[in-house]
Amino acid sequence: MSNHLLVGIIMGSDSDLPVMQAAADFLKSMEISFELTVVSAHRTPERMVTYAQTARSRGLKVIIAGAGGAAHLPGMVASLTTLPVIGVPIKSSNSIDGWDSILSILQMPNGVPVATVALNAAKNAGILAAQIIGAFDGTIASKLNDYKKSLQDDVLKKADGLKTSWPNEYDGK
Repeated sequence: MSNHLLVGIIMGSDSDLPVMQAAADFLKSMEISFELTVVSAHRTPERMVTYAQTARSRGLKVIIAGAGGAAHLPGMVASLTTLPVIGVPIKSSNSIDGWDSILSILQMPNGVPVATVALNAAKNAGILAAQIIGAFDGTIASKLNDYKKSLQDDVLKKADGLKTSWPNEYDGK
């Protein structure tokens, strides 16, 4: 991984790290450099403003922001930068089955978009960040092609495994 940071991964609390770790792990596997930190929209608003306003000048290309409960972090960060922001709604201990987080991130007003992945789907946020970077970086695009091929290979291997138990399984023709 280069020392030049490309992705910022932020979360509202360190209790979100078990979910957000999946984004970091995927970016590591793609050899995409990132930073990871806690930035609370409610408890450290000045830190959030500074983080968002300096992200581009620090070289970031994408920000992944995870938050639970009221989940204002992704939208507030998106309001302060022109970088793409990917929101990860997190089912937190004070969450209403995660719906509060999902809707807080998903229902952004026109003019302040946040790309939103499924509840606790930080890996998908990492993949989406890699795809955004891969749109302009052939090396990353190639690694993503390999990753997508591995997903296909896994499914086909499982389908082949079913043939022994279910001989009338669809053969793909």
